[in-house]
Amino acid sequence: MSLSQQIDKDLKEAMTSKNETKVSTLRLLKSAVKYAAIEKKAQGLSDAEIVQVIQKQMKQRRESIEQFSKGDRPELADKERKEVEILESYLPKQLSDGELEAHVKACVKEAGAASKKDFGRVMKVLTEKLAGQAEPRRISELVGRILQ
Repeated sequence: MSLSQQIDKDLKEAMTSKNETKVSTLRLLKSAVKYAAIEKKAQGLSDAEIVQVIQKQMKQRRESIEQFSKGDRPELADKERKEVEILESYLPKQLSDGELEAHVKACVKEAGAASKKDFGRVMKVLTEKLAGQAEPRRISELVGRILQ
């Protein structure tokens, strides 16, 4: 079952169980996926492209959580956290720190990267290779530390 089909199925289940948070989150996600497909002038998106949309949605919500926490709006921050949890369930299993470090070191050796000048080249390869398995920010921080 494709990711798109899974989202549709879960949306129907959430509607029948009257889970308002999940319904609204999945509707927003479906909208974002359709918008991304329209931007690419495609009929539909592949699972990898949908994962990118989900990551973008999660990033937006994390930024909102940060802003709501600073602005004394804990109820809105909690709502965003619940939405992040729902979105995370559609991502592949996240790599542990050790696994991520092993991938980064292997890619640095493979690319022959030696300094910060090679940062962009290494990041490009890793973000494609580890799509959805680690947040780009985690990858970036680790590559930066290794390429010092």
